[in-house]
Order: sequence, then C-alpha cells, then structure tokens
Amino acid sequence: MRAVVGLDVGRDQVDICFLVADGSEPVARWRVPNTQPGAEALAARLADLAQQHRVAALHIGLEATGLYWWPLACALKDAPALGPYQAQVYALNPQLVHTFRANYGALPKTDKADAFVIAERVRWGRHLPAPFQVDLRYAPLQRLTRFRYHLVHTLVREKNYFLTFLFLQFSGFCQVRPFQDPFGTTSCAVLEEFTTEELAQAALEELADFVATQGRGQFHDPQAVATTLQRAARDSFRLDKVLAEPLRVVLGTTMATIRTLQRQLKAVDRTIAQELQALPQTLDSVPGLGPVWTAGLVAEIGDITRFATQASLAQYAGLTWKIRQSGQFQAEDTALTKRGNTYLRYYLVEAANSVRVHCADYRAYYQAKYAQSTKHHHKRALVLTARKLVRLVDALLRTDRRYRPSESGQDQKEGALPSRQRPGRHRHPRRAVAVG
Repeated sequence: MRAVVGLDVGRDQVDICFLVADGSEPVARWRVPNTQPGAEALAARLADLAQQHRVAALHIGLEATGLYWWPLACALKDAPALGPYQAQVYALNPQLVHTFRANYGALPKTDKADAFVIAERVRWGRHLPAPFQVDLRYAPLQRLTRFRYHLVHTLVREKNYFLTFLFLQFSGFCQVRPFQDPFGTTSCAVLEEFTTEELAQAALEELADFVATQGRGQFHDPQAVATTLQRAARDSFRLDKVLAEPLRVVLGTTMATIRTLQRQLKAVDRTIAQELQALPQTLDSVPGLGPVWTAGLVAEIGDITRFATQASLAQYAGLTWKIRQSGQFQAEDTALTKRGNTYLRYYLVEAANSVRVHCADYRAYYQAKYAQSTKHHHKRALVLTARKLVRLVDALLRTDRRYRPSESGQDQKEGALPSRQRPGRHRHPRRAVAVG
C-alpha cells in the first residue's frame, strides 16, 4: 500500500498531513519544528506510521518556495528510518498546488489545510515532477548562479529607481538619452560634475572637450553629444530649489548602491568561472556561451539523463506555449506557459541573446522570427531562439561533443530540420518543438 505525506514548510515549523491510499487520515495533522532534530523526529514518526499501516511506498510532497523547504527535503530524502519504505520526496511547483486547491471550494487558508492540499495533490499523482534529488556536483555552482540572478535583478531595479528620480532633476536627459548607456563612465561623469542649470549655461566647446576627455576618444562627434546634452538641459523642467538637496542625496546614494552591486557582480562572475572549470562540459564551445551563461545552464540542468528528450528539457524550463482551441478555432498567438524552472529559463533566454550575436545561424533564425512577429518582435523572436538553443544544449550535453557548425550554416548537432519543413511562425507547442 502507498501512503502520502503533505508538508507545509515555514521558517520555524512544519505542518504535516498523513494520508493512506484511500484518502483517509488515520492520524490528526501535527507539527514539528523546522530543525534537524525536528526532521529526525518527523522521519521516525513517519516510519512508525508506515509500519502500523503496512505501507510499502511513502511519497512526501512539499512546495518548492524560497529555501526553507530545501534542508528538510535533503534530510528526509536521506533519512535511514525511511529507507525500508522507498520514500520519495516531491518538490512541487506552487502553481500545481494552487490550481489543485480550487477543487476543494472554500477550503480555509491555514498551514494545516495547505499540508492537506499538498498531500492530496501527491496522492492524485498526475504530472508530478521527478523525485527530489541533490547532485552535489552541481549544487555549489547552482547556489552561485542563482545568487547572480538575484544580483542582476536587484541591479536592474536600482537602475530603474535611479532613472525615475533623475527625471525629476534632469528630465531632458531621460527623454533624449544622449548616451547609449546612461550608467557608462562618461554619462556618470557628466551627471556628477554638472547640475542641470550648469549644463544649460556651459560653453559648448568646454562641454565637448569634457565629453571627449571622459570618453577617451570613443565618441566620433563630441560636439554633437555636447549639443544634445545642452538642449536636454534647457528643455528640462525646473524644480523648486528646496528639492535640490533631497534629490542629490537620493541619486548619490542610489548610484553608490549601483556601483557596489556592479563590483559584487564581477566578483561573483569570477567565482562562477572558477567553479565551472571543475565540471566537464562542452557548452562553452558554442560561440557566445561564455562561462556565466554556460554555468547557469549546467547548474540548472545537472545530469542531462534526467530528461528523456529535448522536449522534456524545454518543458522543465517553461519554454512551451499554451494551446487555445475550441471547435474549428485554433489560436495562432498564444502565451508562454512560464511554468517550470525560472532560473533555467532566464539563462536560456540570456544565452540565446548572446549566441545570436556570435553565431550566424542563430542570428539568421532570430532575424527571421523577428520579421514574422506581429507584436513584441524582440521578445517573441528571442524566446523562440532560446527554444531552438534548447535542442543544441541537449544534444551537446547528451553526446559530450563540442559544437561544430556545419558548412551549410545549419546546426546538425541539434538535428535541425530543412527550412522547407519549418513552420513559418509559432502556433502552438507542437509546432514550437519542430522549430529548428
């Protein structure tokens, strides 16, 4: 007989629901602390219950949210007391539990009720993930690449916050964008050296000399940049002087935070590159896949044999599309499911954006999909390029071969289809799989 266990994991405690095969609860739901002794006590009690109810297989489910669940899952997976009962731990996507919960109507939202819903979802069984495993070869790298993901998103948020407040002080700068990178060396030097009023009144020749000096000769026409800056300053709103000091503090502090995050990002990138060297892989042979993007893919995929096919890998990354069909109607443009590993999807999309710049075949594919898209051209083309990259990544990891583009420009290693067999544009997931 099989029994299932639902765990609602919090920072301090874990609520447990134990169900036998017919869905009945032979014991009341209980709670243990989310500590090592608590995990040991939980394993011991589950073993006693399994013995009492003659359980042959024990399936344990918990939601994979945050990191509070991870040490507990590791402890239960390796618990000696649960060994005789073929214990398997399932880390569930919260979306699976959320949608399943609707079947129970007005169920109260409590920790013990959540544990019950998780147990019922595992008992139902369909579309469960593979049992939770920790591959210590990839776990250290995964912690680093996921932390990098956090740093990048924090940096983006701080930059957007800075630009929002910069608009109050220098609205024209945000509107005309005189520099390609508003956080580049020359741009930052201008913002730190001049106030908006000083730029508006500055001599054009002196401003052009300043731009040329800070840009170290990289600007083809410093005079034009200076003219744009001065026009932006003169067109900017003039705020009351009482706001000058608060804005200076906000912008200065935010810029200091941005520079700190940038330094931290470089340090993490160096550590990631060093950690990657210890793992055998061939993905770095693909043009554009540097150590960071390669590490992100390797860390999240782990052992490629976990996935039956490249389509399974794409589904794990959430690079699949919803199907909308009713009668004779079939939706042509459908949304990305985004159900899967967020980190893997991020690194696949960023890797595809880099590969398309360095690899002619992927550049041509991106451009073709860009031209075919009717809206969101870049995003749609880039995601489809990432879906194409999945096939190449799967093939290289599965065969342990280095990337070699064919003479015809097609990636034979990923089993690309002839152009006449490719769909013109994405319609639904089955056609997306055929994209090559």
